[in-house]
Amino acid sequence: MFIRTRTHINNLLAGTALLTFGWCGAVQAETVTLTLSNWVPPTHFITTDILQPWMTEVSKVTDGRVNINMLPKPIGSPPQHWELARKGVADITWGNFTYEPERFKSMWFAELPMMGSNSEMGSVALWRTYAQFLPQNDAFNGVVLLGTGMLGGGQFHHPTKDIDTPDDLKGQRVRMGGPIQKRILEDLGVTPIAQPATQALDLLKGNVVDASLHSVESVVNFRLDGILKHHTIIPEGLYDATFFIGITEGKWKKISEADQQAIMKVSGEALSRRWGREFDKQNKAAEGKMRADGHVFTQPSPALLANIRQVRASMLKDLQTEGPSFGVKDVAAMVAFYEQQYKSLGK
Repeated sequence: MFIRTRTHINNLLAGTALLTFGWCGAVQAETVTLTLSNWVPPTHFITTDILQPWMTEVSKVTDGRVNINMLPKPIGSPPQHWELARKGVADITWGNFTYEPERFKSMWFAELPMMGSNSEMGSVALWRTYAQFLPQNDAFNGVVLLGTGMLGGGQFHHPTKDIDTPDDLKGQRVRMGGPIQKRILEDLGVTPIAQPATQALDLLKGNVVDASLHSVESVVNFRLDGILKHHTIIPEGLYDATFFIGITEGKWKKISEADQQAIMKVSGEALSRRWGREFDKQNKAAEGKMRADGHVFTQPSPALLANIRQVRASMLKDLQTEGPSFGVKDVAAMVAFYEQQYKSLGK
Protein backbone atom coordinates (compact mmCIF):
# COMPACT_ATOMS: atom_id res chain seq x y z
CA MET A 1 0.00 0.00 0.00
CA PHE A 2 2.82 2.40 0.88
CA ILE A 3 4.62 1.71 -2.41
CA ARG A 4 1.45 2.16 -4.44
CA THR A 5 0.69 5.42 -2.63
CA ARG A 6 4.20 6.74 -3.15
CA THR A 7 4.02 5.80 -6.82
CA HIS A 8 0.68 7.55 -7.06
CA ILE A 9 2.14 10.71 -5.49
CA ASN A 10 5.09 10.64 -7.85
CA ASN A 11 2.72 10.33 -10.79
CA LEU A 12 0.72 13.29 -9.50
CA LEU A 13 3.86 15.39 -9.12
CA ALA A 14 4.96 14.49 -12.63
CA GLY A 15 1.52 15.37 -13.96
CA THR A 16 1.56 18.68 -12.10
CA ALA A 17 4.96 19.53 -13.55
CA LEU A 18 3.74 18.65 -17.03
CA LEU A 19 0.69 20.86 -16.60
CA THR A 20 2.85 23.69 -15.27
CA PHE A 21 5.29 23.55 -18.16
CA GLY A 22 2.42 23.09 -20.60
CA TRP A 23 0.68 26.21 -19.21
CA CYS A 24 3.87 28.24 -19.52
CA GLY A 25 4.18 27.07 -23.10
CA ALA A 26 0.58 28.13 -23.76
CA VAL A 27 1.29 31.62 -22.43
CA GLN A 28 4.36 31.81 -24.63
CA ALA A 29 2.25 30.71 -27.60
CA GLU A 30 -0.17 33.58 -26.94
CA THR A 31 2.45 36.21 -27.74
CA VAL A 32 0.90 38.69 -30.18
CA THR A 33 2.67 41.12 -32.50
CA LEU A 34 0.50 43.95 -33.79
CA THR A 35 1.16 46.18 -36.78
CA LEU A 36 0.63 49.93 -36.53
CA SER A 37 0.19 52.16 -39.59
CA ASN A 38 1.43 55.69 -38.88
CA TRP A 39 1.09 58.46 -41.47
CA VAL A 40 3.25 61.19 -39.93
CA PRO A 41 7.06 61.21 -40.25
CA PRO A 42 9.21 59.27 -37.76
CA THR A 43 10.49 62.58 -36.34
CA HIS A 44 7.00 64.04 -35.72
CA PHE A 45 6.10 64.40 -32.04
CA ILE A 46 3.04 62.16 -32.47
CA THR A 47 5.47 59.39 -33.37
CA THR A 48 8.24 60.12 -30.87
CA ASP A 49 6.29 61.43 -27.87
CA ILE A 50 2.92 59.69 -28.10
CA LEU A 51 2.93 56.49 -30.14
CA GLN A 52 6.39 55.08 -29.40
CA PRO A 53 6.26 55.57 -25.59
CA TRP A 54 2.79 54.04 -25.54
CA MET A 55 3.99 51.05 -27.61
CA THR A 56 6.77 50.50 -25.07
CA GLU A 57 4.26 50.64 -22.22
CA VAL A 58 2.02 48.04 -23.89
CA SER A 59 4.93 45.63 -24.15
CA LYS A 60 5.96 46.31 -20.55
CA VAL A 61 2.56 45.85 -18.91
CA THR A 62 1.98 42.59 -20.80
CA ASP A 63 5.46 41.25 -19.94
CA GLY A 64 6.31 41.15 -23.64
CA ARG A 65 3.31 39.07 -24.66
CA VAL A 66 1.86 41.93 -26.74
CA ASN A 67 4.23 43.93 -28.93
CA ILE A 68 3.51 46.62 -31.51
CA ASN A 69 5.49 46.93 -34.71
CA MET A 70 5.24 50.35 -36.37
CA LEU A 71 5.30 49.86 -40.13
CA PRO A 72 8.06 51.74 -42.01
CA LYS A 73 5.45 53.65 -44.02
CA PRO A 74 1.67 54.06 -43.89
CA ILE A 75 -0.45 51.52 -45.70
CA GLY A 76 -2.91 54.11 -46.97
CA SER A 77 -3.80 57.81 -46.91
CA PRO A 78 -4.81 59.45 -43.62
CA PRO A 79 -8.57 59.36 -44.40
CA GLN A 80 -8.36 55.59 -45.00
CA HIS A 81 -6.99 54.70 -41.60
CA TRP A 82 -10.23 53.90 -39.78
CA GLU A 83 -11.22 51.54 -42.57
CA LEU A 84 -7.75 49.96 -42.57
CA ALA A 85 -8.28 48.99 -38.92
CA ARG A 86 -11.89 47.96 -39.41
CA LYS A 87 -10.89 45.58 -42.21
CA GLY A 88 -7.78 44.38 -40.38
CA VAL A 89 -5.38 45.56 -43.10
CA ALA A 90 -3.38 47.09 -40.25
CA ASP A 91 -3.98 46.06 -36.64
CA ILE A 92 -3.69 49.54 -35.12
CA THR A 93 -4.27 52.89 -36.79
CA TRP A 94 -4.91 56.47 -35.83
CA GLY A 95 -6.55 59.39 -37.57
CA ASN A 96 -9.07 62.20 -37.51
CA PHE A 97 -12.68 61.16 -36.96
CA THR A 98 -13.92 63.79 -39.38
CA TYR A 99 -11.82 62.45 -42.23
CA GLU A 100 -15.04 60.42 -42.50
CA PRO A 101 -17.50 63.12 -41.44
CA GLU A 102 -20.77 61.34 -42.17
CA ARG A 103 -19.73 58.14 -40.39
CA PHE A 104 -18.64 60.01 -37.27
CA LYS A 105 -21.22 62.78 -37.07
CA SER A 106 -21.62 61.78 -33.42
CA MET A 107 -18.19 63.38 -32.85
CA TRP A 108 -18.91 66.70 -34.55
CA PHE A 109 -19.94 68.39 -31.32
CA ALA A 110 -16.36 68.35 -30.01
CA GLU A 111 -15.06 70.22 -33.09
CA LEU A 112 -17.44 73.17 -32.75
CA PRO A 113 -16.32 76.67 -31.74
CA MET A 114 -15.31 77.32 -28.14
CA MET A 115 -15.20 73.71 -26.95
CA GLY A 116 -11.90 74.23 -25.14
CA SER A 117 -8.30 75.23 -25.74
CA ASN A 118 -6.64 72.75 -23.36
CA SER A 119 -5.86 69.61 -25.34
CA GLU A 120 -5.27 67.37 -22.31
CA MET A 121 -8.58 68.30 -20.72
CA GLY A 122 -10.40 68.04 -24.07
CA SER A 123 -8.86 64.68 -25.00
CA VAL A 124 -9.78 63.12 -21.65
CA ALA A 125 -13.26 64.67 -21.68
CA LEU A 126 -13.78 63.27 -25.18
CA TRP A 127 -12.74 59.77 -24.04
CA ARG A 128 -15.13 59.93 -21.09
CA THR A 129 -17.93 61.18 -23.33
CA TYR A 130 -17.34 58.38 -25.82
CA ALA A 131 -17.36 55.82 -22.99
CA GLN A 132 -20.60 57.26 -21.57
CA PHE A 133 -22.61 57.78 -24.77
CA LEU A 134 -21.09 56.04 -27.78
CA PRO A 135 -19.55 52.59 -27.13
CA GLN A 136 -22.56 50.85 -28.74
CA ASN A 137 -22.89 53.34 -31.60
CA ASP A 138 -22.84 51.51 -34.95
CA ALA A 139 -20.27 53.91 -36.41
CA PHE A 140 -17.56 52.32 -34.25
CA ASN A 141 -18.31 48.70 -35.20
CA GLY A 142 -15.26 46.60 -36.02
CA VAL A 143 -12.72 48.76 -34.17
CA VAL A 144 -11.91 48.88 -30.46
CA LEU A 145 -10.98 52.42 -29.44
CA LEU A 146 -7.74 52.70 -27.48
CA GLY A 147 -7.68 56.48 -27.09
CA THR A 148 -9.02 59.81 -28.28
CA GLY A 149 -7.33 63.15 -28.83
CA MET A 150 -7.91 66.81 -29.67
CA LEU A 151 -5.80 69.68 -30.98
CA GLY A 152 -6.48 72.18 -28.22
CA GLY A 153 -8.24 74.64 -30.51
CA GLY A 154 -7.69 75.87 -34.03
CA GLN A 155 -7.35 79.57 -34.92
CA PHE A 156 -7.14 82.14 -37.72
CA HIS A 157 -3.62 82.75 -39.04
CA HIS A 158 -2.88 85.50 -41.56
CA PRO A 159 0.31 86.70 -43.28
CA THR A 160 -0.27 90.45 -43.06
CA LYS A 161 -3.21 91.51 -40.90
CA ASP A 162 -5.09 90.90 -37.68
CA ILE A 163 -8.51 89.28 -37.80
CA ASP A 164 -10.20 91.41 -35.17
CA THR A 165 -13.66 92.41 -36.39
CA PRO A 166 -16.30 90.85 -38.67
CA ASP A 167 -15.22 93.31 -41.37
CA ASP A 168 -11.69 91.88 -41.30
CA LEU A 169 -13.13 88.63 -42.67
CA LYS A 170 -14.90 90.17 -45.63
CA GLY A 171 -13.56 88.94 -48.95
CA GLN A 172 -11.08 86.58 -47.30
CA ARG A 173 -10.31 83.17 -48.78
CA VAL A 174 -9.28 80.84 -45.98
CA ARG A 175 -7.78 77.36 -46.27
CA MET A 176 -9.58 74.86 -44.10
CA GLY A 177 -10.29 71.16 -43.76
CA GLY A 178 -13.58 69.35 -43.29
CA PRO A 179 -17.28 70.21 -43.21
CA ILE A 180 -17.32 71.70 -39.71
CA GLN A 181 -14.70 74.31 -40.53
CA LYS A 182 -16.46 74.96 -43.84
CA ARG A 183 -19.74 75.67 -42.10
CA ILE A 184 -18.07 77.96 -39.54
CA LEU A 185 -16.33 80.00 -42.22
CA GLU A 186 -19.37 80.27 -44.46
CA ASP A 187 -21.54 81.44 -41.57
CA LEU A 188 -18.91 84.07 -40.77
CA GLY A 189 -18.98 85.32 -44.36
CA VAL A 190 -15.66 83.83 -45.44
CA THR A 191 -14.85 81.91 -48.64
CA PRO A 192 -13.56 78.47 -47.55
CA ILE A 193 -10.91 76.68 -49.60
CA ALA A 194 -10.74 72.97 -48.76
CA GLN A 195 -7.16 71.70 -48.88
CA PRO A 196 -4.95 69.66 -46.53
CA ALA A 197 -2.70 71.55 -44.12
CA THR A 198 0.28 70.13 -46.02
CA GLN A 199 -0.75 72.29 -49.02
CA ALA A 200 -1.09 75.52 -47.03
CA LEU A 201 2.36 76.89 -47.81
CA ASP A 202 1.95 76.56 -51.58
CA LEU A 203 -1.55 78.03 -51.43
CA LEU A 204 -0.35 81.04 -49.44
CA LYS A 205 2.69 81.64 -51.64
CA GLY A 206 0.54 81.37 -54.75
CA ASN A 207 -2.04 83.81 -53.37
CA VAL A 208 -4.72 81.15 -53.76
CA VAL A 209 -5.76 81.81 -50.16
CA ASP A 210 -5.44 84.86 -47.91
CA ALA A 211 -5.22 83.01 -44.58
CA SER A 212 -5.30 79.51 -43.12
CA LEU A 213 -6.83 77.66 -40.18
CA HIS A 214 -4.45 75.74 -37.91
CA SER A 215 -3.72 74.89 -34.34
CA VAL A 216 -0.86 77.03 -33.05
CA GLU A 217 1.60 74.13 -33.03
CA SER A 218 0.91 73.20 -36.64
CA VAL A 219 1.92 76.67 -37.85
CA VAL A 220 5.43 75.80 -36.69
CA ASN A 221 5.35 72.07 -37.37
CA PHE A 222 4.15 72.64 -40.95
CA ARG A 223 6.84 75.36 -41.33
CA LEU A 224 4.29 78.09 -41.96
CA ASP A 225 5.66 80.52 -39.38
CA GLY A 226 7.82 82.13 -42.04
CA ILE A 227 4.71 83.44 -43.79
CA LEU A 228 1.86 83.42 -41.23
CA LYS A 229 2.76 86.27 -38.87
CA HIS A 230 -0.62 87.33 -37.42
CA HIS A 231 -2.57 85.00 -35.13
CA THR A 232 -6.10 85.63 -33.85
CA ILE A 233 -6.71 83.58 -30.71
CA ILE A 234 -10.39 82.81 -30.20
CA PRO A 235 -10.96 81.99 -26.51
CA GLU A 236 -11.50 78.20 -26.25
CA GLY A 237 -10.81 77.83 -29.98
CA LEU A 238 -12.50 78.67 -33.27
CA TYR A 239 -12.78 74.94 -33.95
CA ASP A 240 -11.04 71.70 -32.96
CA ALA A 241 -10.25 68.29 -34.42
CA THR A 242 -11.01 64.90 -32.90
CA PHE A 243 -8.66 61.94 -33.26
CA PHE A 244 -8.77 58.20 -32.58
CA ILE A 245 -6.29 55.44 -31.89
CA GLY A 246 -7.92 52.07 -32.50
CA ILE A 247 -7.31 48.36 -33.02
CA THR A 248 -9.18 45.97 -35.28
CA GLU A 249 -11.73 44.07 -33.22
CA GLY A 250 -10.71 40.66 -34.52
CA LYS A 251 -7.10 41.06 -33.44
CA TRP A 252 -8.17 42.50 -30.07
CA LYS A 253 -10.16 39.34 -29.35
CA LYS A 254 -7.02 37.26 -29.88
CA ILE A 255 -5.39 38.99 -26.91
CA SER A 256 -6.05 37.37 -23.54
CA GLU A 257 -8.49 39.10 -21.23
CA ALA A 258 -5.73 39.70 -18.68
CA ASP A 259 -3.55 41.38 -21.29
CA GLN A 260 -6.50 43.38 -22.62
CA GLN A 261 -7.02 44.76 -19.12
CA ALA A 262 -3.31 45.54 -18.78
CA ILE A 263 -3.28 47.34 -22.14
CA MET A 264 -6.29 49.46 -21.21
CA LYS A 265 -4.52 50.63 -18.05
CA VAL A 266 -2.04 52.47 -20.29
CA SER A 267 -4.60 53.22 -23.00
CA GLY A 268 -8.09 54.68 -22.84
CA GLU A 269 -8.03 57.71 -20.58
CA ALA A 270 -4.28 57.35 -19.96
CA LEU A 271 -3.42 57.40 -23.68
CA SER A 272 -5.88 60.25 -24.30
CA ARG A 273 -4.21 62.22 -21.54
CA ARG A 274 -0.77 61.54 -23.04
CA TRP A 275 -2.01 62.76 -26.43
CA GLY A 276 -3.42 65.98 -24.99
CA ARG A 277 -0.43 66.68 -22.77
CA GLU A 278 1.95 66.49 -25.73
CA PHE A 279 -0.23 68.74 -27.90
CA ASP A 280 -0.39 71.30 -25.09
CA LYS A 281 3.41 71.26 -24.87
CA GLN A 282 3.71 71.76 -28.61
CA ASN A 283 1.16 74.59 -28.69
CA LYS A 284 2.90 76.39 -25.83
CA ALA A 285 6.35 75.98 -27.38
CA ALA A 286 5.14 77.14 -30.80
CA GLU A 287 3.51 80.24 -29.39
CA GLY A 288 6.65 81.06 -27.42
CA LYS A 289 8.83 80.69 -30.51
CA MET A 290 6.58 82.85 -32.67
CA ARG A 291 6.27 85.58 -30.03
CA ALA A 292 10.06 85.64 -29.73
CA ASP A 293 10.24 85.98 -33.52
CA GLY A 294 8.00 89.06 -33.42
CA HIS A 295 4.68 87.51 -34.45
CA VAL A 296 1.49 89.35 -33.51
CA PHE A 297 -1.12 87.62 -31.35
CA THR A 298 -4.51 89.32 -31.02
CA GLN A 299 -7.91 88.76 -29.43
CA PRO A 300 -11.13 89.13 -31.45
CA SER A 301 -13.51 92.02 -30.87
CA PRO A 302 -16.78 91.48 -28.95
CA ALA A 303 -18.64 91.71 -32.27
CA LEU A 304 -16.64 88.89 -33.85
CA LEU A 305 -16.97 86.77 -30.71
CA ALA A 306 -20.74 87.29 -30.79
CA ASN A 307 -20.85 86.07 -34.38
CA ILE A 308 -18.82 82.98 -33.53
CA ARG A 309 -21.11 82.18 -30.58
CA GLN A 310 -24.10 82.50 -32.90
CA VAL A 311 -22.53 80.05 -35.35
CA ARG A 312 -21.89 77.61 -32.50
CA ALA A 313 -25.49 77.86 -31.26
CA SER A 314 -26.87 77.28 -34.76
CA MET A 315 -24.67 74.22 -35.34
CA LEU A 316 -25.57 72.72 -31.96
CA LYS A 317 -29.24 73.19 -32.75
CA ASP A 318 -28.83 71.36 -36.06
CA LEU A 319 -26.92 68.49 -34.42
CA GLN A 320 -29.62 68.13 -31.77
CA THR A 321 -32.25 67.80 -34.51
CA GLU A 322 -30.20 65.31 -36.52
CA GLY A 323 -28.95 63.31 -33.51
CA PRO A 324 -31.28 60.29 -33.84
CA SER A 325 -30.08 59.80 -37.45
CA PHE A 326 -26.54 59.12 -36.20
CA GLY A 327 -27.50 57.21 -33.08
CA VAL A 328 -27.55 59.95 -30.43
CA LYS A 329 -30.98 60.69 -29.01
CA ASP A 330 -29.97 63.79 -27.09
CA VAL A 331 -26.91 65.62 -28.43
CA ALA A 332 -27.45 68.45 -25.93
CA ALA A 333 -27.08 66.01 -23.03
CA MET A 334 -23.87 64.63 -24.55
CA VAL A 335 -22.46 68.13 -25.03
CA ALA A 336 -23.39 69.07 -21.47
CA PHE A 337 -21.62 65.94 -20.17
CA TYR A 338 -18.50 66.76 -22.21
CA GLU A 339 -18.42 70.34 -20.94
CA GLN A 340 -18.91 69.21 -17.34
CA GLN A 341 -16.04 66.74 -17.66
CA TYR A 342 -13.82 69.37 -19.30
CA LYS A 343 -14.46 71.86 -16.52
CA SER A 344 -13.94 69.27 -13.78
CA LEU A 345 -10.53 68.41 -15.22
CA GLY A 346 -9.45 72.03 -14.87
CA LYS A 347 -10.08 72.14 -11.12
